[in-house]
Amino acid sequence: MIPFARRRTRVVLGIAVLLAVLTPLALWLRTSSLVAVEHVSVTGIDGSQAAQITRALEAAGREMTTLKVHENALLSAVTAYPVVRSLRTETDFPHGLRIIINAYEPVAAVRAGAGLTAVAADGTLLRGSATRGLPVVAIRAKRGGDRLGRGEALGAVRLMAAAPRALRARIARVYLGPRGLTTTMDNGPKLYFGGAARPDAKWGAAAQVLGSSTSRGAAYLDLRIPERPVAGGLRPRIANTQAPL
Repeated sequence: MIPFARRRTRVVLGIAVLLAVLTPLALWLRTSSLVAVEHVSVTGIDGSQAAQITRALEAAGREMTTLKVHENALLSAVTAYPVVRSLRTETDFPHGLRIIINAYEPVAAVRAGAGLTAVAADGTLLRGSATRGLPVVAIRAKRGGDRLGRGEALGAVRLMAAAPRALRARIARVYLGPRGLTTTMDNGPKLYFGGAARPDAKWGAAAQVLGSSTSRGAAYLDLRIPERPVAGGLRPRIANTQAPL
């Protein structure tokens, strides 16, 4: 019988030889046309830049294989589009690549130079994204490169990010007034928020009051104390005193 130590040595040597043969083969296969990416699908992005972003990722993806996908290279291909926050990939062996984008959501627009720039909830400036329909932050913004710096403009952006979508779509403008952060609405009253603190509670109070028939026709809602919202500027109702015929 072959001693155990000798058998173990032969097994180790056999594995080493096998690895020496297979490793170069595996390295070759990773970059081989046999597994080249031919079909790229991109999801998670819409809006005005979606087509350009999709084309850039498709072109970058087709330079890869399903065994060697570089997500950093894909991100580099879309650095001109800050709306792309991050991405992840899935492969469909042997030739398919799926790219799932985690995109920023524009929640407001700020003045940047002569025009408006969309901005995300965390203050990231989304240059190139559409600004139509976004609330305009009419507050001088402190900028730190590609993001808003700390300040009242960033507080206003975060306030807009906390708004229910249906209400945010009706906000035309956010500015600093005598009662702090103030918004104007399309076909609705002004909303006085005071500071940017407790945005969820304030928007909850706004939705509740706006949904009540008793606030119909109000000129403003004071939400600075969300537990006690005030609807002001209501026209007094005229009672019908005419005697029935």
